[in-house]
Amino acid sequence: MKTLQDTVIGLNLDNFLVRQHRRAVEKYREPKEWVGINDEKRKELVEEIAPLPSERGFGTEEAKRFDLLMFSLQLALMKGSKRFDTLQKQLLEIASALEDQTGIPAIAHQAVLIEEIQTDQWWEGVTVPLLELVRLRLRDLVQHIEKSRKAIVYSNFADEIGDGVEHELPQVGEADFARFKQNARHFLKAHEDHIVLHKLRQGRPLTPTDLSELEKMLLDAGIGEAGDIERARETSKGFGRFVRSIVGLDRAAVRDAFGEFLAAGVATASQIEFINMVIEHLTDQGVMDPALLYEPPFTDLAPTGPEKLFDEEKVTRLFTKIQAINDSAVA
Repeated sequence: MKTLQDTVIGLNLDNFLVRQHRRAVEKYREPKEWVGINDEKRKELVEEIAPLPSERGFGTEEAKRFDLLMFSLQLALMKGSKRFDTLQKQLLEIASALEDQTGIPAIAHQAVLIEEIQTDQWWEGVTVPLLELVRLRLRDLVQHIEKSRKAIVYSNFADEIGDGVEHELPQVGEADFARFKQNARHFLKAHEDHIVLHKLRQGRPLTPTDLSELEKMLLDAGIGEAGDIERARETSKGFGRFVRSIVGLDRAAVRDAFGEFLAAGVATASQIEFINMVIEHLTDQGVMDPALLYEPPFTDLAPTGPEKLFDEEKVTRLFTKIQAINDSAVA
């Protein structure tokens, strides 16, 4: 409710469009008018106030869409709506996508909350204030979700105020796979000393036998089913890449691999910082799409990409090195 009041306060009465609805705007600037919203007031807010341009900043498009998801989820919880399960799955998929980006400090800072959201225990005691906490802490982070998965944020939601017609949300079937991935993450991190996982974290090439052993480990532990394994293989372009995206790479091994780019007296401070960002990403994610070098946070340092800092030959070697590390997870 406070957010809606602030929105009305952000309406500029000098604006031509706002001025035409001055009476309603001035009315809803008063806190008392927000006590006991009946059908008449709701109609007035929707028809007169909602279409007006507020000067209050709401952040990125992704943040505003996340707000819509969370407000819809809170409303569904209060009303006991059957849409709750559908919206819950949408939030689970977003949490899973954020968890894949913990190399970004702001996301890493909320890692505990992001992990908790994906557990059944958290949802057993969920309340509206808890959902609002999630909205406030994660709304500015969803913009960092990898481009290939951003469709989960751009979804259309049914208008709860209207006739209740429901819209199917895309990719809601992803929630079960997100739960499998979460369970696999906890299991594999608890068994990092296994010889195959050690090879994987060191960036050493795997054999088909190694991959079969990894699959058997998860199945024997009851972490998912054969269908989950197959889906992991397809989505990550190889089961080894899927596992390494979960367990990451050994930092020392990655740093050694990029030693030529960090030579003292040769590399500039900006070059070293750029390569260290690559090392951080690979250490955390285990694999890396070279195209990410042309997106934030890399473009914060080199706006036009690595060519801004390195000559053509070194850029080629950088891409080759990243690809070699990616390929080492594929038997």
